[in-house]
Amino acid sequence: MAKTRPPLLVSAAIIFSNGQVLLGQRRKGDRHPYKWEFPGGKVEHGESPRQALVRELREELQIEAKIGVELARYEHDYPSGSRVHLLFFVVKEYSGQPEARVFEQISWVDLAALPTIDFLEGDIDFVKRLARGDFSKQLGT
Repeated sequence: MAKTRPPLLVSAAIIFSNGQVLLGQRRKGDRHPYKWEFPGGKVEHGESPRQALVRELREELQIEAKIGVELARYEHDYPSGSRVHLLFFVVKEYSGQPEARVFEQISWVDLAALPTIDFLEGDIDFVKRLARGDFSKQLGT
């Protein structure tokens, strides 16, 4: 019987300001090139999901973030066989100016426009819910 690996735990930031969310586009040489995603990444051994997100945002965007409430969590199976457990957190407060350190580019996008963006497959369900207003109370919109 094949042993199944546990899913990869990933924390993602919904950096929200003035009705817009900050997105990053993966680079050409990355897995899933040119797909858009929410900044964040893998939770390392010994880290909490929030600690990982603070570290990832520092590395990816050069910002110091205050991690807010968790909006959603779910698992997604990619056709390649990899499985991720995604946790999405609100970030309304941060210091520094976001820079595209590991992304092809970053962009502020209106909530309503999110479904038109070419997101990573694992983010699509969450994107639809976010654009629909399912989290408006947590975002303060």
